[in-house]
Amino acid sequence: MEKYILSLDQGTTSTRAILFDKRGHECFDSFREVKCSYPKSGWVEADPLDLWVSVIEVINEILIKANISFANIDSIGISNQRETTVVWEKESGMPVYPAIVWQSRQSGEICEQYMDKKEYIHEKTGLLINPYFSATKIRFILDHIPNGQQRAESGSLMAGTIDTWIIYKMTKGRVFKTDVSNASRTMLYNINEMKWDDDLLRLFNIPKCLLAQVCPSSSNYGIASFFSDSVPICGVAGDQQSALFGHTCFNPGSIKCTYGTGCFALLNTGDAPIYSKQGLLTTIAWQIGDKVTYALEGSVFIGGAVVQWLRDEMKMIHTSDESEVEANRCESSNGIYVVPAFVGLGTPYWDDEVRGSVFGLTRDSNRHQFVRACLEAIAYQCKDVLEVMKKETSMSLKSLRVDGGATKNNYLLQFQSDILPAIIERPSCRELTALGVCYLSGLYTGFFPSLEEISSIHEVEKVFKPEMTRKEVASLYSGWKLAVKASRVFKKH
Repeated sequence: MEKYILSLDQGTTSTRAILFDKRGHECFDSFREVKCSYPKSGWVEADPLDLWVSVIEVINEILIKANISFANIDSIGISNQRETTVVWEKESGMPVYPAIVWQSRQSGEICEQYMDKKEYIHEKTGLLINPYFSATKIRFILDHIPNGQQRAESGSLMAGTIDTWIIYKMTKGRVFKTDVSNASRTMLYNINEMKWDDDLLRLFNIPKCLLAQVCPSSSNYGIASFFSDSVPICGVAGDQQSALFGHTCFNPGSIKCTYGTGCFALLNTGDAPIYSKQGLLTTIAWQIGDKVTYALEGSVFIGGAVVQWLRDEMKMIHTSDESEVEANRCESSNGIYVVPAFVGLGTPYWDDEVRGSVFGLTRDSNRHQFVRACLEAIAYQCKDVLEVMKKETSMSLKSLRVDGGATKNNYLLQFQSDILPAIIERPSCRELTALGVCYLSGLYTGFFPSLEEISSIHEVEKVFKPEMTRKEVASLYSGWKLAVKASRVFKKH
């Protein structure tokens, strides 16, 4: 009987289930779009029950597609949109408030109250004080539901990131766990002492009983008894750390960038955390057994989401794939710069107040050039992140491994290669987030014997090499930096 790893990738805009074989090949997949709501400017929420239903649907569909039963499933891996936060009742298992999505700025005022503690919090968590992270989202929810603090202290509520929510539902409420990579994104977890930090819990007035048990990324998270009485969940990681693992970036100095709704570059820094002075985050990449691996991370809030915006709001394209066609219909973006700061700017700016802007429009500017400029904006933002990584680690960026939905766009990847400049490697498997937790789960069960075995089966589908001159790169990038500077000034108008 052929066996598979079932990987779940619960993201911001979609939920996927993928079956992988022993070669790490994607054999079957299923997909559901999930919706976010925007109740106020800068707020982003989702329905936790909709997310859970999407998980049920993709698992049922993939078994039908593959014509198999759970007897063919070795184990389950779960990757998830990080920082997105759910609070629910222990007794009923029902959410008490919409999930606050990682992009949401709605806990910004709470963050302002703790700015005098930013160095203290950074030292413990490797994070910056920002509504991006889960702690202030939990605080916001407790402050906006009836008797929230009292219910939390009495033990009648539970809180967690999306991995914890899915595990809880899949195990019929028997397991309340999270992995170290997700815990490290809450702003409540001490990444040096590897535990929920009592001082931070007191600072945010969040009872420890509200939070899940923290486990290694590759370990037993219980039986998925909602679906089967025999299949265990054995791999869990936040989506970006999972993608780093899926790229086989097992050695210090290896780096990947995921181009999804946002863009996230992670650099493996080995068994010790490196703290940034220029806006990078220090995070836990994964834990296998007793060995913890750390990473430096740079975050771009609006990556592939700018293409969705072109499609859904601006109506300039009908499908995301059309963006590449449009970009290739013109010789250049004709001096247009789009700064897609729809929810602020991430690394290295960490500016929540700036909003999106466009520069360089002329009478002969057209749709093709505008679409092209939007794609280039994704690459510019990623260059901002990677330039900081180079400075803070003294590394030379020779190659970059990439994944995510936007990497289907050859124009984007060629421009990214040009503007860095660096070799871009696009793997044969596009779903690296799902592949990462497949590997983590399979390592625990023995489906994959070792990291060496995993590295040996990694396949690259296409390589992009720089073609621009240094002078061209310098000219284009200086225009981008000027556009960002102007955007940040305008917010004070």
